[in-house]
Amino acid sequence: MLWTDLSIAARNLFRHTRRNLFLGGAIAAVTLLLVVLGGLAAGMRAAMLESATTLMTGHVNVGGFFKITSGSAAPLVTDYERVLAETRRLVPELSYVTVRGRGYGKAVSERSSMDLVLGGVDIENEPQFRKVVQLREGNLDDLARPDTILLFEDQAKRLDVKVGDAITLSAPTVRGMSNTADVRVVAVAKGIGLLSAFNAFLPAATIRQIYQLNSTTTGAIHLYLRDPRAAPAVAARLRQDLAAAGFRVMEADPQPYWQKLYQSVPASDWTGQKLDVSTWEDEMSFMSWILQAVEWLTRILLLVLLAIVVVGIVNTLAIAIRERTREIGTLRAIGMQRTKVLWLFMLESLLLGLGATLGGALAGWLLAAAVNAAGVAVPTSMQMFLMQRTLFLEVAPAALARAVVLITLVTTAASFFPALRAARLRPVTAMHHIG
Repeated sequence: MLWTDLSIAARNLFRHTRRNLFLGGAIAAVTLLLVVLGGLAAGMRAAMLESATTLMTGHVNVGGFFKITSGSAAPLVTDYERVLAETRRLVPELSYVTVRGRGYGKAVSERSSMDLVLGGVDIENEPQFRKVVQLREGNLDDLARPDTILLFEDQAKRLDVKVGDAITLSAPTVRGMSNTADVRVVAVAKGIGLLSAFNAFLPAATIRQIYQLNSTTTGAIHLYLRDPRAAPAVAARLRQDLAAAGFRVMEADPQPYWQKLYQSVPASDWTGQKLDVSTWEDEMSFMSWILQAVEWLTRILLLVLLAIVVVGIVNTLAIAIRERTREIGTLRAIGMQRTKVLWLFMLESLLLGLGATLGGALAGWLLAAAVNAAGVAVPTSMQMFLMQRTLFLEVAPAALARAVVLITLVTTAASFFPALRAARLRPVTAMHHIG
């Protein structure tokens, strides 16, 4: 019975090919746009995850603050090897771990100066760093030597330095004194968006020297999970487990560490060491507005386009009902129930919507694949916000399925009232209609 109804609905669609092709094309275009915009947002999120978890954060971070007095704080983890050993034991989802120094300071060259966020790295134990950071000049292995630094191209341009030049770093120590160190530029990397505008990297030993720290102190332990999606659950569990193991642990606070350093931590009345467990999303919350803006733009545009499609479906079905009024009357006269008429019209809309959305989703997927394969360069002015050097659209099968289901349901629902009007036509009135 269903197969018969499908055959009837399909034949009715093919009888009005031009009109249905026009409407189906509009539905397919909406689906394509939804897939592409969703792919752009997902690609930005993936790029942010990759660049953020290379430059600033792990999937989960065990950082902390050390306070000599209640009004001062430094982003430090003391006796970090003990914390690291306990963390490895408590997180079976761990893929690998890196230990990073944290700091900030002023870089001064012969011609200019600028403020930088300093990251202390052990380059030999940074597998992802080499994949994400692409060099303009220099050698990344040289970052293993003491008193060296890696800058990004915009920083090097602003400081007017190149590989081999020396710059002076000035930074405040834990006790409030300023300390300086001369470092040599050994690598200049390509920019990767907003994060590369203010981050620079030097050996962990050098950052300890600048801040006058001993070898048992670091800035943060970055945990990289086999599944990054598990980060919130792992962080929540780890926070409780570390507290149970005897560590002083701060309450969850979804802000980057530098906001806590200047706002909430100095205002808290405690001294000594406290650990702070955060996720990559917490550390990148100051940039979440970019993704939210794209997502809201997608929603607004989708609502406008769906409204246009709904109006098109209603008008098209109204015309179809007018053209087929006598046909409807004949069907009703030979015994077809109103519910059956309603069902057949809605089935036509379902088939039209499903076919058009499948075509639009396929076209969107092919377009995304073509853009990714072409390696379309993102203008420098847009790299700051898209966080990509080349445009990348991430289109997952689940996203395609959601787009097809959503728009098919909307187009089918839009046909309900015109179909209901057709079902309510009286047989005698319909058969005497002159259209």
